Amino acid sequence: MRDLTPRQIVKELDRHIVGQDDAKRAVAVAIRNRWRRLQLTDEMRQEVAPKNIMMIGPTGVGKTEIARRLANLTGAPFIKVEASKYTEVGYYGRDVESMIRELVDSAINLVHEQERASVEEEAKRRVEDRLLDLLVPVPPAFDAAPDSPDSPERYERTREKMRAMLTSGELDNRRVELQLEHKAVPMMFTGVGMEQMDFDLQGMFEKILPKSSTRHEMTVTEARQVLFEQECDALVNQEKVHATAIELAENTGLIFIDELDKVVAGEKTHGADVSREGVQRDLLPIVEGTTVQTRYGFVKTDHILFIAAGAFHRNRPSDLMPELQGRFPIRVELNDLTKDDFVRILTEPKGALTKQYTALLETENVKLLFKDDAVEALADFAYKVNQTTQNIGARRLYTIMERMLEELSFEAPEMKTGRVEINAAYVRERLDKVSPDEDLSKFIL
Repeated sequence: MRDLTPRQIVKELDRHIVGQDDAKRAVAVAIRNRWRRLQLTDEMRQEVAPKNIMMIGPTGVGKTEIARRLANLTGAPFIKVEASKYTEVGYYGRDVESMIRELVDSAINLVHEQERASVEEEAKRRVEDRLLDLLVPVPPAFDAAPDSPDSPERYERTREKMRAMLTSGELDNRRVELQLEHKAVPMMFTGVGMEQMDFDLQGMFEKILPKSSTRHEMTVTEARQVLFEQECDALVNQEKVHATAIELAENTGLIFIDELDKVVAGEKTHGADVSREGVQRDLLPIVEGTTVQTRYGFVKTDHILFIAAGAFHRNRPSDLMPELQGRFPIRVELNDLTKDDFVRILTEPKGALTKQYTALLETENVKLLFKDDAVEALADFAYKVNQTTQNIGARRLYTIMERMLEELSFEAPEMKTGRVEINAAYVRERLDKVSPDEDLSKFIL
């Protein structure tokens, strides 16, 4: 886990996300508290619970992006789930414990990448030796005579000559034959997602199912990649990966639960509303702290950080179960985006849309130049369309930019001019005919 101060975290988030300072500060403090906890004694560490956060605000204002960027920044295992996709235990659908299994899978991928990076050099050396074995097979029996084609000395000289050619790439197009193993899949599970199988049953089948092998002819370049994957898998200690991943998920895991407001029950007391309350009840032990069995081992959820989010247009956080409310002690409200926010979103972040489209069209040797009045016009269109139709926040900019540049993107490969200036007139010419028609803009913008 990276040792970042709250100020450093906010500064990094500012590079990608405009505004929402309260939310940034809240998550920065929560992440720093996790680092502080890891510095404590074992006894005290167990007493410190994570300060889960509830973000309240409309769609498209940065809730998910803050959580995702935060995970990337800290190197923590991260998953985003939607509360509305879960169902109460006993109903058809996903159970809430599956989010913990997904988090462990995320941690497995992170740890596996780290371990893989540490064995890549050894894997490359082994691959070279295996390729040489294919290119220069060992004779069935060595001849003692030094000048014999089958003598050890002659074989070693040939092998080293081939090694030099292999390193230089001279043999990349030479064809070799590889024997590849395949795992059999039982017919009873055909068409069933492996993640839906019981975790220990899945592991059992992976161990006992028979394997078949087939021979494939391919180039040295293709064989090198196949062998490299095999050697990396062989060198990585999977038990160590699993143990480390579980520890990582338990202590630094981050789960973003979106649409929490969708599982707030209304005034009804039957049907879907009962199921929504059931989802809250099922979520409670996960957030409070429980132990979940996964195919890699048992995982404690006591110190996983949960960030929940919802628009709460038709209800309030206080409509949630009191026990669940109590598990999200930090609450921050994210603001609706203003026209000035849209201007900043279009220009300031590292991956701002104007920068993205400029880079994309530069691949066609077309240079885009966004003038200040064009950015103002785009921000004005986005703000007004959000006010008159459904407010989808910053996501509106994606549809507006795509609509405005659709013709240019289509024509770019055949264009002779290498420079296109985007000004306010250019923006209005392409968007004015859509935005005044509210019904049309609802579908197009």
